[in-house]
Amino acid sequence: MIVLGIETSCDDTGVCLFHSEKGIISNVVSSQVKLHAEWGGVYPDLAAREHTRNIIPVLDRAVKEAKVKLSDIDAIAVTVAPGLIVSLVIGISSAKALSWSLKKPLIPVHHIEAHIFAIFIEQEVHFPFIALVVSGGHTELYIIRGFEDYLYLGGTLDDAAGEAYDKVARILGLGYPGGPIIDSLAKKGREVIKLPRPLLKDRGKNRFNFSFSGLKTAVMREAQKGIYRKEDIAHSFQEAVVDVLVGKTVDAVIEYGIKNVVVAGGVSANSRLRERFQEESQKTGFSVYFPPLYLCTDNGAMIAYTGYRRFKETGRTTGLDFEGKARLRLDRFVDYIRRGAGQ
Repeated sequence: MIVLGIETSCDDTGVCLFHSEKGIISNVVSSQVKLHAEWGGVYPDLAAREHTRNIIPVLDRAVKEAKVKLSDIDAIAVTVAPGLIVSLVIGISSAKALSWSLKKPLIPVHHIEAHIFAIFIEQEVHFPFIALVVSGGHTELYIIRGFEDYLYLGGTLDDAAGEAYDKVARILGLGYPGGPIIDSLAKKGREVIKLPRPLLKDRGKNRFNFSFSGLKTAVMREAQKGIYRKEDIAHSFQEAVVDVLVGKTVDAVIEYGIKNVVVAGGVSANSRLRERFQEESQKTGFSVYFPPLYLCTDNGAMIAYTGYRRFKETGRTTGLDFEGKARLRLDRFVDYIRRGAGQ
């Protein structure tokens, strides 16, 4: 079985062809990073325009690299939520057109779900596991009990971790995207400022929630003093973020007695985050899994694989009348496609 996956939830145009026996047979991603750099973040209208320009060339290249014809495709999977709605509609419209013209089933995929299940493209993880999804737009913690069996533990109340990285990089005049820049710069610095760890010790309703807006503000105040090196501010900031992400995930591991952890999303590529999770896994006695770097950021492969898995395990597809959702939590998405979006 060959599934074509389309991802346009934010600023990366991704198309992949996934073969049920051979795995990924092509995976093409067109990045808009340079275009959005002057804005210090993703500018939605520009992202939509570039998706419109890129989707056909990316699709064409993916099909050619896979050495197949469009008629060889058995199903089309597409990101339907969450994301920038002006970006989502480009991928969804393309997927609908392909589904209609090729008479192939259309499979809805949730962006967060795809990040989580990207790990299975190259390795197996036993259920249940804790999933931390951390990126520019999302910071969420789940228990994954099986495919389409998701328990939401918590998420960010304001800025996502990756968004905080971008904003701090802007404060320090480092450029965009902030994640890899700060990760690299932090290695040259020291923790000279003890920045806040928001909600880390909370044991009430926000025990598994995150908040990074206050941390960003604290960095701004320290940077305005003009007495610290950028390397030291970057290091201090990153240590605070990593402490919160690792601390809350380990707290969930202990609370629920689950011994497997998957860390996914663009920020899962962060070297310090990986290092700290490895240290804590040995100390606390759990196994931690990270997708390979090429599957951390947005891509069509994670959509194609998750779509294939949905079709294989549930047979669930959708008609051509559904609409994308800018905001839809993963656990609620399952109910959504069971009730209305799916056939």
